Amino acid sequence: MSFKLLGLSEPILKAIAKKGYTTPSPIQAKAIPPVLDGYDVLASAQTGTGKTAGFTLPMLHILSENPKEKFRPIRALVLTPTRELAAQVYANVKEYSEFLNLRSTVIFGGVNQKPQVANIRNGVDILVATPGRLLDLCNQGAISLKRVEMFVLDEADRMLDMGFLRDIERVMKLMPEKRQNLMFSATFSKEIKKLAFTILKNPVQVEATPENTAVEAISQKVYRVAKGLKTGLIIKLISEGNWKQVLVFTRTKHGANNLTKKMIASGITAAAIHGNKSQGARTKALKGFKDGTVRVMVATDIAARGLDIPLLPHVINFEIPNISEDYVHRIGRTGRAGANGVAISLVSADETSFLRDIQKLIGEKLPVEIMEGFEPDPNASTAPIKPGQNRQPRNKSKGSGDKPKSNSGSGNGGRNRNRNKSRNSGGNDRRSNNSRS
Repeated sequence: MSFKLLGLSEPILKAIAKKGYTTPSPIQAKAIPPVLDGYDVLASAQTGTGKTAGFTLPMLHILSENPKEKFRPIRALVLTPTRELAAQVYANVKEYSEFLNLRSTVIFGGVNQKPQVANIRNGVDILVATPGRLLDLCNQGAISLKRVEMFVLDEADRMLDMGFLRDIERVMKLMPEKRQNLMFSATFSKEIKKLAFTILKNPVQVEATPENTAVEAISQKVYRVAKGLKTGLIIKLISEGNWKQVLVFTRTKHGANNLTKKMIASGITAAAIHGNKSQGARTKALKGFKDGTVRVMVATDIAARGLDIPLLPHVINFEIPNISEDYVHRIGRTGRAGANGVAISLVSADETSFLRDIQKLIGEKLPVEIMEGFEPDPNASTAPIKPGQNRQPRNKSKGSGDKPKSNSGSGNGGRNRNRNKSRNSGGNDRRSNNSRS
């Protein structure tokens, strides 16, 4: 199938061709037709599957069919959970609307609001925003959503994880009841379906891949290792493998900073990205990572969500997540667009139950290796660390100094009970410093 067969206008097809695309991805082929037909759509698609174009292209087509050139009220709102994702969606909107008479802008926290307000006052058809800054400007009277015709909730599952539900509800009340709604999520969890019921009307449901499955092009591997030896092992793997672009995940901001410092001390260029970093620092880190001046980017889950890093070859879980679905999100950063990728997880004894849950979720037993000199501690407890605990690793012979993180949950029941705690603890990115700052 070609994009032309989807019914998109010539100016949009021209912009698509300029980017070198000829065939729509599965999510684009499934989502674009019902959107063009005016239906509300609930779509499941991982980041990297082309989902942004899945809602951007038909949105631009619909808006350009009925232009409002004189006043230009905000007619389409795209709500995203993070600054980076907002900037990325806006860039795609700009590219695909190059040959259309439509205006767009993006707003998010962490930067001066005055230029953002000035752009809005000049009139925009499409607004891409994070919830915090959007509500701030709405409360100031700088933004009106009374003329919105299309509403897109992107990365809906991460929105809920970050505690944005109440903000979403507030935004909904500021828009007309009659509008077209599109909701994109990596999974169709019970929470997502409940949220969809409150937003969407008789939606068409589309999926690009089976729910909660890992990308087939990704080679997954587990290294069993003592907690205190993880830093030494990851440095060895990156250095001896001469890996040039590696995305590393930690559970906490402190852990990301600590690991970054140790990598730099060992001669590996690295940068940390998380909610406590300024927008300028985050943008600089991402730029360096993409252009190759930074070999390793160490990130927390929320900070990395939505980052567009083409052909990323390596993802390493320095600490595997206690929420199994996050593992799928993490490794989905690699193995994109048909390219092969490698996902490595460093698993200590207290992460055993997390690994078991992950393997159950993906329906696959991951291959396990033990590196000589970095063996797991046979005497270490396999009980997961509970919130408030600060258990020291038994083996400190190599790469010691990394304190165990204290927001992991406690087994299956504990993981569920502590889900919100681990999301909103001081270690992870919090809603207030990720979007509203």
